[in-house]
This record gives sequence, structure tokens and C-alpha cells, in this order.
Amino acid sequence: MNNRLFGRAFTYAGLSLIAFISVFPFYWMIVGATNTSADVTIGKLTFGSALGDNIQHFFSLFDVPRVLLNTTFVAVVGTALTLVVCSMAGYAFEIYRTKFSDRLFALFLVMLSIPFSALMIPLFIMISRAGLINTFAGVLLPGIASIFIIFYFRQATKAFPHELRDAARIDGLKEWQIFLYIYLPVMRSTYAAATIIVFMSSWNNYLWPLIVLQSNDNKVITLIVSSMRSGYNPQQGSIMVATIIATLPTLVIFFLLQRRFVEGLVGSVK
Repeated sequence: MNNRLFGRAFTYAGLSLIAFISVFPFYWMIVGATNTSADVTIGKLTFGSALGDNIQHFFSLFDVPRVLLNTTFVAVVGTALTLVVCSMAGYAFEIYRTKFSDRLFALFLVMLSIPFSALMIPLFIMISRAGLINTFAGVLLPGIASIFIIFYFRQATKAFPHELRDAARIDGLKEWQIFLYIYLPVMRSTYAAATIIVFMSSWNNYLWPLIVLQSNDNKVITLIVSSMRSGYNPQQGSIMVATIIATLPTLVIFFLLQRRFVEGLVGSVK
């Protein structure tokens, strides 16, 4: 009995420590947004009274509504296009399996090992020749066909009841109707999990927008936060405000789709 209580106490203590380590950066970010730059630099852990000044300073430096609109457009459109393309690809790779498709999919998996830094130069040349530099299309196109998301949908499709597809065919539904009216509703948990993954990746994307977007009118939030840190005398409080604004949308999306996200990761199909 004592050993069981000791083990449970040790488990709770470990979980509490992990929770504290996970939550502390968010606490530090919120507290820092209320303090002056000097207080943030010395590591003050209590709330201050400079929140209004930090917000005013941040909004005076940039056209924040336009930046958020740009970021939202890139994230939402990129997420929607990626889900459409990758879900259809994953569905096709699993439902219409051939020796050629299996070999092609294996090649895709090998390509996952290639770091993005090795692809930047050829991608930039392609986007430049297409005349898409400093456009949102240039940011979106390279990420639409995500190999990881295709792999994710193909694995999830393995749990898709083939009896439903056969029954729909008997009822006279065409393939696009089966995909739209049968597959999508059944795989909603998978779509929810993929939405969180893709949206967070699109919203937090930094390196490729830094290369493609060259005018201030097209900047996204990650570039703004980075530029604030690169100044001679960065205002740490304003940076914390910008970081909070950049973090909130991903948190909202995650909490809204949290239950579906867990179901999708464990491969639940209803």
C-alpha cells in the first residue's frame, strides 16, 4: 500500500514538473508583455504596468491589421488547399493500389529525408521564373502537396470501411461523390487533426516567406516578430505582445479541434 502511494505521489510530482515546464514559457510571455524592456531583460516574473505602452508601441511600428490579414490568408488558404490535394492523394494511393503507385509512394517517403534547406535554391529559381516572387502564390504553392500529410491521409484511409464504398457504388454514386459524401464525413477526425498540423505549420512558417515576400505590404507575423528582435535596441515588452498575438490563433484552433485531433491521431473512424 505504501509503495503504491509512493509511486502515485512520484507520478503526480513528475507530471506537475512537466506541466510547469510546459506552461512557464506562456506565463513568461504574458508577464513580459506587461513589463518594460529593462524588466524583461533582468527576468522579472511579476506583472507590471507597461502593457498599454507595449501595445501602443507595437501598433505604431507596423500595420498590424494588414499583417494579420496577410498571415490569415496564407494560413487559411494554404491549409484548405493542402487538405484538398493531400486527402485526395492519400485516398487514391490507398484505394487504387498498384505496383507503380506503391513505388511512387516509396519514392515520396524517401524525399521526406531531404532537408528544406537543400530545396530552397531550386524552389526559388522555379518561383522566380514563374514570376511569383513577392506574391502569396509563391509562398503557398511549394507546400500544397505535403508528403507528410499525404502519408498521414493514406495511413488513415486504411481504416476507412471499404463496405461503405462498395455499397455507394451499388447505389450508383460516382467516385467523386463517394469521396465527397461518404469519405469526408467518415474521416472528419482525420481532417481535424490534419487541419491543426497544417494550419500551425502555415501560420508559423518563417524561412520560405522570408525568401519570397520582399515588400512590407506582404509581410506575415513571423517576419514582423523576427524583425523586431533584430533591432539595435529591441523593445522586449513589445516583442512579447507580438508573440502573444502570433500565438493566439494556433491555440484557438487547437482547443476548438482538440477532441477531433486526438481521435484523428489514434486513427478513429466513425
